[in-house]
Amino acid sequence: MSGTAPWWRSAVIYQIYIRSFADGNGDGVGDIAGIRSRLPYLKSLGVDAIWINPWYKSPMADHGYDVADFREIDPLFGTVAEAEELIEEAHRHGIRVIPDIVPNHTSDRHAWFQAALAAGPGSPERERYVFRPGRGPDGAEPPNDWVSCFGGPAWTRLPDGEWYLHLFAPEQPDLNWEHPEVRAEFESVLRFWFSRGVDGFRIDVAHGLIKHPELPDLPPRTEPAVLGPLSRREDAEERVRQHVDHPHWDRDEVHEIYRAWRKVADEFPGDRSFVAEAWADTPERLAAYVRRDGLHTAFNFDFLMASWDAKDLRAVIDDSLAMLGAVGAPATWVLSNHDVMRHVSRYGRRTVKRWLANERYEPEGPLDLELGIRRARAAALLMLALPGGAYVYQGEELGLPEVEDLPESVLQDPIWERSGHTDRGRDGCRVPIPWSGQSAPFGFSPEGASAAPWLPQPADWGERSVEAQTGDETSMLELYRRALRTRREHPALGDGTLAWLDTPAGVLALRREPGFVCVVNLSSEAYRLPDHTSVLLASGPVEDGLLAPDQAAWLAV
Repeated sequence: MSGTAPWWRSAVIYQIYIRSFADGNGDGVGDIAGIRSRLPYLKSLGVDAIWINPWYKSPMADHGYDVADFREIDPLFGTVAEAEELIEEAHRHGIRVIPDIVPNHTSDRHAWFQAALAAGPGSPERERYVFRPGRGPDGAEPPNDWVSCFGGPAWTRLPDGEWYLHLFAPEQPDLNWEHPEVRAEFESVLRFWFSRGVDGFRIDVAHGLIKHPELPDLPPRTEPAVLGPLSRREDAEERVRQHVDHPHWDRDEVHEIYRAWRKVADEFPGDRSFVAEAWADTPERLAAYVRRDGLHTAFNFDFLMASWDAKDLRAVIDDSLAMLGAVGAPATWVLSNHDVMRHVSRYGRRTVKRWLANERYEPEGPLDLELGIRRARAAALLMLALPGGAYVYQGEELGLPEVEDLPESVLQDPIWERSGHTDRGRDGCRVPIPWSGQSAPFGFSPEGASAAPWLPQPADWGERSVEAQTGDETSMLELYRRALRTRREHPALGDGTLAWLDTPAGVLALRREPGFVCVVNLSSEAYRLPDHTSVLLASGPVEDGLLAPDQAAWLAV
């Protein structure tokens, strides 16, 4: 890999869900002080940057994704001055900082929306959002049939009779990105934070900003095929790859916004960059976000949503590399985040389903945690061997599973209420992570803190803590540390290309130059490793040159 390539082409970026990472002041909620206290840990882990979920001033209807002021830090997390100190301190550790930006909507407490409510129908203030009269004789029906991602209709009616659009919670009104003031405001917000030293932004719902001007009803939904036997996989694959012209997701006009944002980033020194949360039907549609004059990178959700199947994974990797390579962009691989079931728990099932964008993952059958950990170790080595960059979600380096048995009384995700208590939401992957000790809060909060963590931690998480795993060569944490150290030192890893080696069905083997091979055994039989000079790293014991099922190895060749 060239030493002059921009850092973001090969970076390993650690996602911090700020509420659940580290609590510095003892109120049971993670904060900036907590992040600062754990910077030495992040440096020892070997990550290049941190992405921090929203820390802006917010009423917290959706845990910070309802922003009331993009230039203020919420008091729950700290102050702008503390954020500036964190950025400086992280840079001293060689770690870049990427906050979230939430451009699709604001909080209903944002000054703009409050002004829109006060000004009434037909006012200029309302043009910054998506207000419409209702349908039907007295306007009592919503303007169209759009639905909220959190359940229920995507429209709320005001006492004055008008309706406003919210693709998420009612407390998150959608902005009108056709309005020049909206575009100018966000470019100003980007400059505000770039001038304070942030190295880039993760863009929430990057595919959602532009709506069809006529706000038509949704296209008819095609029922997903059940992904079962391999004989049906091709049919499902064919259906997955079809692009649907959608009235509010992934519209072509959105790219004009990001071309303007790219120019803003380029005003600042040091390779400032963007990563898009863009859910797209096809790799071609995703690649459109990362053309040379657009955003720098985009999450590869196809990889995250793939099943534990060699053929499926290879197809996703090939498609991603081909489409992104055609526009000169690096791939960005990810296994888990704050919105999806942790991959230890997805992989720890007899059936690991593939699923689709904008669908909730529903696991089948009981969890086999040992199986999930074994596969997650192998998946980490596969991900970190692929060309491009990678994202690590806090706690995945500890092998944390989804907390699937949170009591209903503690659930806080708005999806739980909005779905009429039919969808438990995303709290299970957001439980505060364990640092030390044998009882809650497991070092998440300072010793003697009066408040319990905002979500309860499982009683057995002491054995999964950073303290318990540090120095244990068989632990997930030490596997990640060694993998990230090897990745940084080995000239074959990071940005670049790969070549597949011939293998039997169920086994993946990829070669990267100079002299590196990654083998992943997804079959049910042990596999004899190809000729090699040494095993650089393996996800489990390698005996007599045989790689056991659900294991991976990095080889020097």
